[in-house]
Amino acid sequence: MSKPSILQVGPYPAWDQEPLDQAFDVKRLFEASDATAFLSKHGPSVRAIATRGELGADADMIAACPKLEVISVYGVGYDAVDLEACRARNIRVTNTPDVLTQDVADLGMAMMLCQSRGMIGAETWVRDGSWAREGLYPLKRRVFGRKAGVLGLGRIGFEVAKRLTGFDMDVAYSDIEAKDYAPDWTFMADPLDLAQHSDFLFVTLAASEHTRHIVNADLINAVGPEGMIINISRAANVDENALIAALGSGALGSAALDVFEGEPALDPRFLELDNVLLQPHHASGTIETRKAMGKLLRDNLTAHFAGDGLLTPVL
Repeated sequence: MSKPSILQVGPYPAWDQEPLDQAFDVKRLFEASDATAFLSKHGPSVRAIATRGELGADADMIAACPKLEVISVYGVGYDAVDLEACRARNIRVTNTPDVLTQDVADLGMAMMLCQSRGMIGAETWVRDGSWAREGLYPLKRRVFGRKAGVLGLGRIGFEVAKRLTGFDMDVAYSDIEAKDYAPDWTFMADPLDLAQHSDFLFVTLAASEHTRHIVNADLINAVGPEGMIINISRAANVDENALIAALGSGALGSAALDVFEGEPALDPRFLELDNVLLQPHHASGTIETRKAMGKLLRDNLTAHFAGDGLLTPVL
């Protein structure tokens, strides 16, 4: 019996690549020198697409695969997949939620602590001899006991809020509606009210056409010159031009970012700012979580071709 043909959009670690190659006839688009020609040749036989959250699958890629049945995303974000094109052809879509939730929340906390306490600069202060020459490192701001806002109380937002509670912080959140699983946190229906409340604003909501640039100039300015924005969701949720302008003018105190428009070729203006912590989109970047993500991606494909229900369906 022949193996189902799948289109692999981007590379995976060896521990995922080997079992994927064993189970499927893998067409590696990322190795092609001419992607259009590659899709023209192999697209007609492709029944599934294995992709990553930031790579997705656009309308042209989907159209090049007339036998396509399912798209399996390695990652929780699926906004880079053209869902309308999938709906039009009844193509199923899956992602890998839950398995990365804790790690993403952990990194969000680490980014808040690192930026608030100036840990990157403090290490440089030690290494370059400034401590010995100039004495104590400049004072920074505390975290415990201050006000935190969580924009989007889904899986990741919930875990972030739990961790913030451990720092005795005043935690509030904004979402479509109040959550019955969050009775101890203050619900604010208007994200602007949440921003005005927050010393630290965590962006943790799923990305969609409705949330694009939800963190706009008004929200950024509402966080204020003593506040910090931490984005561990998707870059499209934040208006980067407004963010850069506010960081540059001092209207916003600081930011900590793990995601960027056009990454890894981020806006070079970020590199000129000393009040932003930049991370390479690695919130789920632990060995344990990445192995779990790869397994879930493969398990969804296996379930589909076995005629079983998808484990983590999006569409």
